[in-house]
Amino acid sequence: MSAAVGGAEFHGFGGAAQLPRPRMLGRPLRVAPPGASPAGASAASIRAVSAPLKKDATVKRSKVEIIKENSNFLRYPLNEELVSDAPNVNENAVQLIKFHGSYQQSDREVRGQKNYSFMLRTKNPSGKVPNQTYLAMDTLADEFGIGTLRLTTRQTFQLHGVLKKNLKTVISTVIKNMGSTLGACGDLNRNVLAPAAPYARKDVLFAQDTAENIAALLAPQSGAYYDLWVDGEKIMSAEEPPEVTAARNDNSHGTNFPDSPEPIYGTQYLPRKFKIAVTVGGDNSVDILTNDIGVVVVSDSAGEPVGFNIYVGGGMGRTHRVETTFPRLADPLGYVPKEDILYAIKAIVVTQRDNGRRDDRRYSRLKYLLDRWGIDKFRAEAEKYYGKKFEEFRPQPEWQFNSYLGWQEQGDGKLFYGVHVDNGRLGGQVKKTLREIIEKYNLDVSITPNQNLILCGVEQAWREPITAALAQAGLLEPKDVDLLNITSMACPALPLCPLAQTEAERGILPILKRIRAVFDKVGIKEEESVVVRITGCPNGCARPYMAEVGFVGDGPNSYQIWLGGTPNQTTLAETFMNKVKLQDIEKVLEPLFSYWHSTRQEGESFGTFTNRMGFDQLKEVVNKWAESAAAA
Repeated sequence: MSAAVGGAEFHGFGGAAQLPRPRMLGRPLRVAPPGASPAGASAASIRAVSAPLKKDATVKRSKVEIIKENSNFLRYPLNEELVSDAPNVNENAVQLIKFHGSYQQSDREVRGQKNYSFMLRTKNPSGKVPNQTYLAMDTLADEFGIGTLRLTTRQTFQLHGVLKKNLKTVISTVIKNMGSTLGACGDLNRNVLAPAAPYARKDVLFAQDTAENIAALLAPQSGAYYDLWVDGEKIMSAEEPPEVTAARNDNSHGTNFPDSPEPIYGTQYLPRKFKIAVTVGGDNSVDILTNDIGVVVVSDSAGEPVGFNIYVGGGMGRTHRVETTFPRLADPLGYVPKEDILYAIKAIVVTQRDNGRRDDRRYSRLKYLLDRWGIDKFRAEAEKYYGKKFEEFRPQPEWQFNSYLGWQEQGDGKLFYGVHVDNGRLGGQVKKTLREIIEKYNLDVSITPNQNLILCGVEQAWREPITAALAQAGLLEPKDVDLLNITSMACPALPLCPLAQTEAERGILPILKRIRAVFDKVGIKEEESVVVRITGCPNGCARPYMAEVGFVGDGPNSYQIWLGGTPNQTTLAETFMNKVKLQDIEKVLEPLFSYWHSTRQEGESFGTFTNRMGFDQLKEVVNKWAESAAAA
C-alpha cells in the first residue's frame, strides 16, 4: 500500500518486524519487551499511515494526526518529556499521554501560575475491578492523588492530582496490581461498557465476556505503554483467548496493516475517541444508544446466547453555537451470530478508521460519518471488511434503566450490594469504610455506568455487618436516597477540567435540592423523579443529552437547559433554553413542573410529556409564569 499524505508519500510496512503484542484488559497481561525504535524516530522510519488510502490521494490532516504518526507508536516525544525537570509535558506529549490513560491538567482556581498535575483513568471492561486493583487504587489516591477516587460514567476510576514526577510510580503500580490505564483516553477504543451486576446468568456473563474480548481485540499492540511505564518488564499472567488473537490477525478482507506493531490502528490510530457498550436485551444501564457501537446479546428460547444486534453511530459531544455539531443516537445496523462478533466489530472500526475525517477533529467521530453517508451506505462499506452481510435485527425487549443498587441475589448463592455514590466521588470516611469492607472480606467490586459501586460475592453471613458498617460511615441505603439523586449524573468540571465553563459535580447536589423544593411547592410527590444530568461544557461526558432535564454549561454560572430525554434513555433531548443563570433555574423549572403535574397523562414521564406538548407550548407557559410573577 502507498499513499501521498500531507504532501509526502508514505509506504506500507513491507518487511517491518512484528513486535510482541501485549495481552491485556480485563484479563491479566503477558507482555514481552519490544524492540524499541530510536527515541526520535523520523516519519520516514515509520512508513505508514493509519488508513490505506487511494494512491496519490492528497489529504489534509489535523496537527494531532501528524503528532500520532511521528510518535513511533506513542513513544516520542513523551519518553523524553517524562524525564525532564519541568512539572508538565509539551503539547505533542500532551496528545500522546492521553493514549496511556492520562490528561495533563492545572488547577484553575490557583492564580498567578500554572499548577500542573495529571488525571489518570483506568481501563475496566464491564466495570470489573479485582480486589487487588481496588486496594492499590485506594492507596494511590491517598499517597499520590488528592485523597479521593472518582467512579466514571464509563465504569472506570479517575485519579486526580498526580504530579509528573510520580506518574511512572503510579502507572506501574496499577499495572502490577492487575490494572491498566492503556487506551483509557486518546484516539482509539475506550473502556467497553457492560452490565455491572454480577448475576450468574448466561446472557449477562456472555455480555461481560464479550466486552472483555472486544477490549482485548482493540487494545494497542506496539508495547510502548510497557516500555514507558514498566521498562518493558514482562507481566506474566493468563493468555489471551485464542478467538481474540485469531480475529486480530485475520486479514481476509483487507482490514490489517501486515507486519505492523499496530495491525488494526496503524501509525495514526483512529480519527477520534471510539466508544463501545455491550448489554443484554432490555438492560439500558449502559446508555446503549450513545455509543459508537452498541452490542446487544440475543438469546434463544432456552436462554442460550446465539448472537448480537448491533447499533452504530451514537455520540454525545458537540460545540456551542456550531450547529453542524450535535449529539446523535445510534442506528440499528444488523444482527450477527455470536461467533462473528469480533470480526463484525473490527469491520466497523476499520470502516471508521479509513473514512472518518482527520482534517477537523470536531467532525471526526463515527456519528458524523453516519450522518454523511446514511446507514445503508455505511452498512455496505462495513460488509466489505466483514466479508458477510449483516442479518436483519432480531426482536428484543423494551429498554429500561437498571441501577443495581441495594442488596440483590447473584444467583450463585451469594449476594451483591450496590452502593449509591453521589457523583461517583469516593472520599473521607466513606472511602475509608469501603476499603475496610473490601479488604476484610476480600471482595471484588464493579463500577456502574451511573457512577456507583457494587460489592460482589458477598456471603449471606456478611450482609448484616456490612450494612451496619456502611450506615455508620453515613452511606444511606438506596431506599432512603432521593430518587433525583439515584438517576442523576455530573462530570467533574471545575476546577481541574480545562474545558469546563461552569460547575457540574460541585454544583449538582444543591441543584437537585432546589428541584426537590420545586416539586414540593407544586405538589409532586417525593416518590416521583426526573432524570437530571449536568456537564460543565458541551462535550457531554455525563450524557446530558439523554436526560429529561439536562444542564449544559454555557458560561460562568450559566447553563443551556435541554429537555425531552426519557427515563430509559432512548430519546434524545433538545435545547429548550440558552444562557439560564444558576440563580434563575426555578423561573424555568417551576412553571414546567407545575404544568406537568397538572396536565400529564397517567404515568407520563416528564420527558415524554415535554415531547408531547412541544417546546412552543412550554415556552409560552414559562413566559406567562414570568409575567404573572412580575405583576404580583
